[in-house]
Amino acid sequence: MNMLVDGEWRTDAYESTDGDGSFERQETTFRDWVRDDPDADARPEAGRYHLYVSYACPWAHRTLVTRALNGLEDAIGVSVVDPYRDEDGWQFTPEKAGCTRDRVHGVDYLRELYVRADPDVTGRVTVPVLWDEREDTIVNNESREIMRMLDTEFDPVATRDVDLSPEGYRDEVDRIIDEIYEPINNGVYRAGFATEQGPYDDAIDDLFDALDHWDDVLADQRYLAGDRLTEADVAMFTTLVRFDEVYHTHFMCNVQYVREYDNLWPYLRDLYQTPGVAETVNMAHIKEHYYTTHPDVNPHRIVARGPDLALDAPHDRDELPGGPPEDLAPASADD
Repeated sequence: MNMLVDGEWRTDAYESTDGDGSFERQETTFRDWVRDDPDADARPEAGRYHLYVSYACPWAHRTLVTRALNGLEDAIGVSVVDPYRDEDGWQFTPEKAGCTRDRVHGVDYLRELYVRADPDVTGRVTVPVLWDEREDTIVNNESREIMRMLDTEFDPVATRDVDLSPEGYRDEVDRIIDEIYEPINNGVYRAGFATEQGPYDDAIDDLFDALDHWDDVLADQRYLAGDRLTEADVAMFTTLVRFDEVYHTHFMCNVQYVREYDNLWPYLRDLYQTPGVAETVNMAHIKEHYYTTHPDVNPHRIVARGPDLALDAPHDRDELPGGPPEDLAPASADD
């Protein structure tokens, strides 16, 4: 894989698997925070921050969902890279459907912004990126931390009263995000990028044991943490929505489809139908990225045609206790 080394773009500097063929994910580079605190250097302000994303990437998708649920579309702008990523990395191709130009600096490649933030940066060039336009730098490129910032620190400029990590739930939300990360969120990559049978088998066992577990949990509760929509559900959603379309085939996660699960499948539809979420899903970008960007996995870059999932079909999850925050609840027929 490609990365920046001391500010220089290298195409031979990063191996994604270790010596025994297991996939290893590198740590993110920029880890500052926006805080709703009078003494903070980076405070929440409408128009000050910009989000760089790929619709294809599940980690960037988390931040788009959180931005939408909290009503931050007017406060935080977005630039969208091309879903196809070649040896030059993430690129801005505004002529392509669903993509945009770099709306802050007009550069051609995301890596140029990394170097602008730190001329000597060493690390992978990833999405999402939260950019501070006033300080002209990257605040953070770790999706989980950006999610938490958008949910908890940007309340002064949000248009919805939505709390996805409320007090009293936060420890449980963090525990669940930790619990689903390695076997599910990262597990599909561990399976797909494994280069030996043993690591692949280990990843598949972990993945489907975890999916089976959460399918059982969701039999009696609407969301992962109970009766409230939380960041944990956002983190699960962006993996599940890609599963049948991409991971099942492309990453050989083919023990079972999500649509074959009694509870995960209606749960996925429930999340998709939560106001604001469906608009963040661009399946054309998702499929193009995965099937064309990993030649070691799919050397002919053929995009699998199916399946055509009915994500807008009724789900009956509203029969369970709880529901989305009031600001997200669909209007009733009497309204």
